[in-house]
Amino acid sequence: MLHHAKTALAGAQILFVAFGAMVLVPLLTGLNPALALLGAGLGTLLFQLVTKRKVPIFLGSSFAFIAPIIAAKTQWGVGATMFGLFAAGFMYFIFAGLIRWRGLEAVHKLLPPVVIGPVIMVIGLSVANSASSMAVGKSGDTQMMEYGTAVLISAFTFGVTVLVTVFGSKMMKLIPILIGVASGYVFAAILGEVHFQAVLDAPWFAVPEFTKPEINWSAALFMLPVAIAPAIEHIGGIMAIGAVTGQDYTKNPGLDKTLTGDGLGVCVAGLLGGPPVTTYGEVTGAVMITKNSNPIIMTWAAIFAICMAFLGKFNAFLASIPLPVMGGVMLLLFGTIASLGLKTLIDAKVDLMRPKNLVIASSTLTVGLGGMVVKIGDVALAGVGLCALLAMILNAVLPDKD
Repeated sequence: MLHHAKTALAGAQILFVAFGAMVLVPLLTGLNPALALLGAGLGTLLFQLVTKRKVPIFLGSSFAFIAPIIAAKTQWGVGATMFGLFAAGFMYFIFAGLIRWRGLEAVHKLLPPVVIGPVIMVIGLSVANSASSMAVGKSGDTQMMEYGTAVLISAFTFGVTVLVTVFGSKMMKLIPILIGVASGYVFAAILGEVHFQAVLDAPWFAVPEFTKPEINWSAALFMLPVAIAPAIEHIGGIMAIGAVTGQDYTKNPGLDKTLTGDGLGVCVAGLLGGPPVTTYGEVTGAVMITKNSNPIIMTWAAIFAICMAFLGKFNAFLASIPLPVMGGVMLLLFGTIASLGLKTLIDAKVDLMRPKNLVIASSTLTVGLGGMVVKIGDVALAGVGLCALLAMILNAVLPDKD
């Protein structure tokens, strides 16, 4: 009995570590946080089913999809966006099939660092504008909070998150976003900018409102290439957790199985109306610090996440977080994603003086960030999808010369 209680407690700790990032994605994209928790819980359980519960991995909301969700919602609406997110899961199945057929080398050949790096940079930087708007209290063109107060709150939140990231203890460094948002929330409440009435009025128990997907092939084509970055990130995540536990999960249960499990999680999350899920580095860090790599812990974390999805007051509390608090965290967050793209280029020692590399990196960034749209009949390609496709084509056709 005591053993089960300890395992459950370790599961609650994992959920706490993943929590800040997991609910941040729906809060930034205007999706329902309850559905993000439900999608993460069900996604993790599906992943465990496919991989026979061999890998200590928790799947939470993916940051890679923040910008594309915001863009797709504006262009096609929520229902079509959800269909696009459901379709994104199939990219994982394509990679799983490719790895099963040709091995991991085929993926590296199709997507070398010179392709992945600039695409990840576009994913981070394409929402830099909305981060800045939220930091000054704006939603779209509407000023939701007095400018001076908003800047004060976002600067405080940003400052705390930076301090924790740089100077925090090992455990604190796993949850800088959670600490930053909590501190910003308290500061905003002291300034009288938090409205608690909705939390008081909300029921304790509430079934989340599910979003019905609407079939839209433009949205699907827009989202499919977005999944390339998190699918590659998944491969890295599986290797990282393997390094921590001293096991080779790429062979047992195998990358094709782990990718299929993650892809199923993405499909289910999209059908529910939540953001797609991905492997969480924070959770790998927590496994490393606690030295507890029993996959049953992740089962407990998933069960707790599903339970929390039905707490009405809790979800109303999340909705009460002021805009500039989110903006303050986003200023750091989106730049971090872009920096990871840069790190991909640096780690692989990509030589940008080689004409092929220079052409791929330059055109990917310009097309991805310049708002370019290519229309073929009723189908439109833009943003991350368009620049990822361009990078892959250029990489395939250009000769590698000095």
